[in-house]
Amino acid sequence: MTPACNTRRPDGGNHPDRSTLCTALALAAAGVPVLPLRGGKVPFGNCRSCTKNVCGGRPNMKNAGPCQCPAPCHAWAAATTDPQVITSPAWAPAWREAVCVGYHPGGAGLTVVDLDNAAAVAWAREALPATRTVPTARGEHWIYRGAMTSHNAARPGVDVKSCMSYTRWLGHGSGAMTALPTAVRALAVKEETTPARGGVASSFPTRTTWDRAVATGCRHTERYVRTGLERGLAKVCSRTESGAGSQAFGVARFLAAQHADCPGPCGLEAIGEEIVAAAVSVGVPEAYARRAVANGLEAASGRAA
Repeated sequence: MTPACNTRRPDGGNHPDRSTLCTALALAAAGVPVLPLRGGKVPFGNCRSCTKNVCGGRPNMKNAGPCQCPAPCHAWAAATTDPQVITSPAWAPAWREAVCVGYHPGGAGLTVVDLDNAAAVAWAREALPATRTVPTARGEHWIYRGAMTSHNAARPGVDVKSCMSYTRWLGHGSGAMTALPTAVRALAVKEETTPARGGVASSFPTRTTWDRAVATGCRHTERYVRTGLERGLAKVCSRTESGAGSQAFGVARFLAAQHADCPGPCGLEAIGEEIVAAAVSVGVPEAYARRAVANGLEAASGRAA
């Protein structure tokens, strides 16, 4: 809960909405870079000196520039934890019109998975580890400890907001914040899952299959392993429009976790090859499929060799 605040406007008068500025100052004190957001929940436009980026942009942007404008220009790049800047005369006009507080997750070492609808929330509950959750108007923000690149439309209804991005402050939420998982980092790779037309170019002369010959140390029966694998492959193959790469990651992680208590070897490499082949069959580039599956196998704690 944001503490009471007696902050006064730089011109001597009380701020028209003290709670907004107080929230910003409380977040800044906790190490979260903040910025004011106007109607539409978007950053304020650049000042005349920065219009169309003629100033060259701020030094902390992707293409570093020399701009030292005191106003909250350049969106997320203006976010700061400096209370002198936040309460400065240059920021005062923006705070008078601000409707809410924005913050730069990456600058605080955080990543926000923005789930925009019920379907996206359902996917996250199945595919991602639980973490700090904040309700939004249409879905939820899942907040992880750790920063990464930001990606809009990483999958249907899912945006990843971290470095070089901003998001709206909606409260502290609930739940313990956990470390940024491989499953979220995997969303950073753009997936080109157009349906395959004709043959799919790959390095698979014949399909690699799992059997007991490569799993001499597995404690499961062949029927158990094949049943789980076939169900997983069916899920991957059903993603003919999009999401097959992410599904391959999830299947690999789930199946590898089943062998955590096996003495090994369990033939996880062969299982991985079958998952890769399934993803490639529905149009996922082989390099992406291999990366997703390898990340999934590694993400399963205590996986067998």
